[in-house]
Amino acid sequence: MTTSQLFLILASLALFAPSILATDYVVGNDKGWTINFDYQAWAQGKTFYVGDNLVFNYPKGAHNVFKVNGTGFQECSAPLDSVPLTSGKDVINLATPGRKS
Repeated sequence: MTTSQLFLILASLALFAPSILATDYVVGNDKGWTINFDYQAWAQGKTFYVGDNLVFNYPKGAHNVFKVNGTGFQECSAPLDSVPLTSGKDVINLATPGRKS
């Protein structure tokens, strides 16, 4: 194997590894996205990585999802200019590292 072939293989792995290793987390597990559920307890002990997805399942028209930071989650408030996700099968990709607070 030549050096250029090895470089191409390593570059391909570096490019595609995050999506291959990504995990889909169904928020709320089998309960899905609903009211009267302890999502802090659900998230406890989970480590999320760049490339992972948060999947929000709920009956379309019954709920919605807003992208918020940690403070918005704690206060149950979304920025004024945010647009709700309403498909009932919403996916939020964790595209950046760091604590979302």
